[in-house]
Amino acid sequence: MATTSSDEKQVMIVAVDDSEHSSYALQWTLDHFFTTLPNPIFKLVLLHAKPSATSAVGLAGPAYAGAAEVLPIVDSDLRKIAARVVDNAKQICSKRSVTDVITEVVEGDPRNVLCDAVEKYHASILVVGSHGYGAIKRAVLGSVSDYCAHHAHCTVMIVKRPKTKH
Repeated sequence: MATTSSDEKQVMIVAVDDSEHSSYALQWTLDHFFTTLPNPIFKLVLLHAKPSATSAVGLAGPAYAGAAEVLPIVDSDLRKIAARVVDNAKQICSKRSVTDVITEVVEGDPRNVLCDAVEKYHASILVVGSHGYGAIKRAVLGSVSDYCAHHAHCTVMIVKRPKTKH
């Protein structure tokens, strides 16, 4: 856990993306750590990892003849998505009267972006939502939360959405 002076708040980073799992994790975190206390003990950082245009185009690769024309369009779309994700996250905070929030968009793989942000902000806690992948999907796609739990130099809280009853 990061050390702080008595007048400095500890940092909590919440990973945000465009999934319902991320939105739920943010709402849960706000409800349990920020809106229940008159003076929260944490400074809140909302972090979105934006994929690079080249990684989003991915399989087509540099050999793709139209890559030069497509990459700026893909990059523009990814920037718009990132702005929407951050705006939605700030709205969720605002609805719960949490206004002292730092937002950041960093390009790169979410696993590395989140672990690097923990170091940059000297975070005490990293909050990530769980997509609830099974073992096979997790093995194929990789799990950001699993990676962070093993590599981030702080406490990692993985927030799972309750299963809906049918």
